[in-house]
Amino acid sequence: MAYEYDSENIFAKILRGEIPNSTVLETEHTLAFRDITPQAPEHVLVIPRGEYVCFDHFALAASDAEILDFNRTVGKICAMLGVQPGEGGGGYRLIANSGEAAVQEVPHMHVHILAGRPLGRMLNPA
Repeated sequence: MAYEYDSENIFAKILRGEIPNSTVLETEHTLAFRDITPQAPEHVLVIPRGEYVCFDHFALAASDAEILDFNRTVGKICAMLGVQPGEGGGGYRLIANSGEAAVQEVPHMHVHILAGRPLGRMLNPA
């Protein structure tokens, strides 16, 4: 499948420094920052620096170095926030919306790390 990347999406502008952000962690291949409309006490967005539209695009097209860096960054952020369930934290939720049916609002691959309160069921039956 061919993916068309919109280089004018808000995350692309953040990566270019055109829009400020509240950086949590920055690496060679990944940027993590606080969501401007948090849905939980801890709400961090993690994005790759590469031009990937959604999670499957990233998983299939990114280099091993990008994938490793992205996943390690998610782990480091969970440790920084103190939300790891095995380490005394209350746990967290990762969300990656992909495509229109999943209500992906920004066409740049990203995951949300949500924590800091009970988050309830993920989906209710329709």
